Amino acid sequence: MVTLAEVAQHAGVSASTVSYVLSGKRSISTGTRQRVERSIQELGYHPNAGARALASSKSNIIALMVPLRTDMYVPVMMEIAIAVATTARIHGYDVLLLTGEEGPDAVRRVTGSGLADAMILMDVELDDERLPLLRDTDQPSVLIGLPADTSGLTCVDLDFGATGALCVEHLAMLGHREVAVIGEAPAVYERHTGFAERTLDGLRSRARELGLRVLHRPCEGGYDAMAATLARIFDERPGTTGFVVQNESAVEPLLALLRQQGRAVPEDVSVIAVCPEQVAVQASVRLTSVAIPAQEMGRRAVEQLVAKLDGRETDEVVLLAPELTVRASTGPLTGG
Repeated sequence: MVTLAEVAQHAGVSASTVSYVLSGKRSISTGTRQRVERSIQELGYHPNAGARALASSKSNIIALMVPLRTDMYVPVMMEIAIAVATTARIHGYDVLLLTGEEGPDAVRRVTGSGLADAMILMDVELDDERLPLLRDTDQPSVLIGLPADTSGLTCVDLDFGATGALCVEHLAMLGHREVAVIGEAPAVYERHTGFAERTLDGLRSRARELGLRVLHRPCEGGYDAMAATLARIFDERPGTTGFVVQNESAVEPLLALLRQQGRAVPEDVSVIAVCPEQVAVQASVRLTSVAIPAQEMGRRAVEQLVAKLDGRETDEVVLLAPELTVRASTGPLTGG
C-alpha cells in the first residue's frame, strides 16, 4: 500500500504539503498542488480512512437505520437502502447499515461513538421512541417516513394520506360503494407505523366525503391468512365490490381466492394495490396501483441530509405526490 511519505518523495515535497493538499486546510500553490495530485494518481494512493477522520473530525459515513422486521416487505426496504447507498456514494459518503430492532439504543450508539456524521431513519412510527434523541442531538438526521409530530425534524415520504384518498376516489368513480381494505400484518398497526396509519386515515376520510362504506382488515399475508380474512370480509359485508390492498404478500393469494370463488376481476370486483410497480405488473391480473417510489425516497433523503451537512437550508417535510396507474384489475361496477 502506497504511503503518504512515498507520495511526498515522488512529488518532491514534504509530507505536510501532501497532507495540506488532501485536507485543503492551507493554501497551496497551483503548481505544487497539481504535482501532488499527479503523484497521487500515478502511485494509486488512497488516504487512510481512520487517519482522515481524525484529521477532519468527519467519518464521511451516513448511518442508515432500517429494522428488518418479518412483518414488513423487505424488498421495498432494501430498494430504498440501495438508493440511499448509491446516492450517498455520489456525494462522497459511505453507508453504515444498522438492521437490528434497537430503537433509541442505536441512535445513542451512533451519536455517542462518532461512527457516522449523520443518520437516516426508516420504519418510522407515529410516536417513535427515537425522535426525542434526534431532537436533542446536533447530529444531522433525516426520516424516511412521517411521525405524528414533525417539528424539528426533516422527513421524506410518499404522501400516504393522499394515496389512500386516491385509491378510494378511483373506486368511487367506477361506481363502487362497498370497499374493503386488506392491510398490513396486525403488528404494523399495533406499532402505529406511519405509512400504514396515514394510508388508512386518508382513505377513510375521503370515503366519508364520497359516501362509501369502508371495512379495514389487517392480514398476515399468505394463502391461509388471506382466505380467513376474505371469508370474514364477505361474511360481514357481502356487498363488497372494491378492494384496496396494502400488503404485498396478500396480493396473489387474494387474486387466487377470488378466482376460486367465481368472482371475476374486474367484472365482479375491482382491486387496487399500494405496492411496488414490479409487484403490480407481475401479478396474475395486472393491478391498478399506486407505486411506492422507493428509489426517489432514498435519493431525496440523502440529498436533504447532504444539504444539512453542508449547512444549507432544507425543507422540513418533503411529501412525494402519489400516482395511480390504471391497469386490468379495476373496472365499472356492473352488478347491483
